Amino acid sequence: PYGESKIRAEEYILNKLSAVSDKLLAKRVYILRPCMIHGPGNKGNLNLLYSVVKKGIPWPLGAYENRRSFCSIDNISYVVEQLIVKENIESGIYHVGDDEPLSTNELIRLIGESVGRKSHIWQLPKGLMNGAAAIGGALKLPLNKERLRKLTENYVVSNTKIKQALGIDKMPVSAKEGMRKTLDSFK
Repeated sequence: PYGESKIRAEEYILNKLSAVSDKLLAKRVYILRPCMIHGPGNKGNLNLLYSVVKKGIPWPLGAYENRRSFCSIDNISYVVEQLIVKENIESGIYHVGDDEPLSTNELIRLIGESVGRKSHIWQLPKGLMNGAAAIGGALKLPLNKERLRKLTENYVVSNTKIKQALGIDKMPVSAKEGMRKTLDSFK
C-alpha cells in the first residue's frame, strides 16, 4: 500500500507536468527514489545490526549471499546539489544509490572492522533456517518466514540513469567508504 501510494503520487505529478508542459519549460521536476539512506546520526535497523555485532553475537544467516543497495548521505547530497546547479538535466524519475551493493555478510564484516571485533558469521544451512522460520511463524516467535525473507532478500537498484544525467561515471563516495563513515559515527 505505501509503495502503491508513492507510485500514484509520482504519476499524478508527472501527469500534471505533461498537462502544462508549455508553462513548465523553465521548471524542472525530479522524483528521486533513494535506497536506504545512511549517514552520521543514522537511526534504525543498521544501528540494531551494529549493536548485535558489537556484542559479539553471531549472524546465523551467513549462507544467504543477498545483495542490497544503500545510499550514503554524501551521495544523495551530491545528487541533489547537482540537480539544483545543473540546468540541463531533464525532469524525470531517478533511482539514487551507491555504485556497489553490499551483502549483509559484507556489512557485518565492515561493522566488525569498525568496532575492532572479529565478526562471527555462521553459515547455517538454508533448509534449517527456513524450517526454524516456519516453526517460528507457527509459534509467533520473532523469526518467521516473512522476517527471514526480509533479512535475506536482494534489493539492488541501478543508479545508471542518474549518473548519465549528471554526466559522471561513478558516485563520489563508494558504498564501503560511505558505510564506514556511518558506522564510525556510531562509536
